[in-house]
Amino acid sequence: MVTKNQIKLVVSLKQKKYRSQHGLFVVEGKKVVNELLGAGMKPFKVFVDDVGLSESIKEAEVISKKDLKQMSSLKQPNGVLGVFHMVEPKEDIVDDWVVVLDAVRDPGNLGTIIRLCDWFGVKQLVCSADTVDCYNPKVLQATMGSIARVHIPYLDLEEFLGNTKLPIYGAYMDGEPVYKADLGGKGILVMGNEANGISDRVEKFISERISIPQYGSATTESLNVATATAILLNEIRRG
Repeated sequence: MVTKNQIKLVVSLKQKKYRSQHGLFVVEGKKVVNELLGAGMKPFKVFVDDVGLSESIKEAEVISKKDLKQMSSLKQPNGVLGVFHMVEPKEDIVDDWVVVLDAVRDPGNLGTIIRLCDWFGVKQLVCSADTVDCYNPKVLQATMGSIARVHIPYLDLEEFLGNTKLPIYGAYMDGEPVYKADLGGKGILVMGNEANGISDRVEKFISERISIPQYGSATTESLNVATATAILLNEIRRG
């Protein structure tokens, strides 16, 4: 039986300061919860509102639909809510490509980029301090479990980029077409803010400006940052 204090704790985890304070985050949905359990992430509590669901989800505790709805961030709860311990920090991964995000603010964009990193085998996604929290519920819903397989440190980008020996590629509207760029075997791909692109403080570290050529006559100012990341990572992995 879920207690009032447990409900209060889970509800508080909707806010970043309480997620940081407790080292816990919430995900919802059978598929995502099972993905995280399968990836070895440590559960704090897993709640379901149906006995049948408890049989297919390890360590699940059956509670009432009313209690689960109180804890859920969704308008229509899907019957499964997991509370997990945050991932312990790992050492930097510098033997392959790394994606860096400079002030990406939209939760959907970050969640999609985490999935893209997982898809393209990029193990490290470095975020600036002003990038949206990767444990934001909307980010987690968009990752579909990929958060378990991508290392996501939040770092001072000037310090991180200033200390690396890898080539640093920045995505720009006026850069060299990515199809002509020599992307080499490993490096860092920097993606900028949705509205303002890569900041001046980060731009000074860019080794090469790359772009995705526009072929149509549309007046679209730029591609969505997640869409652009997908195209660039595809080119990087295509070699």
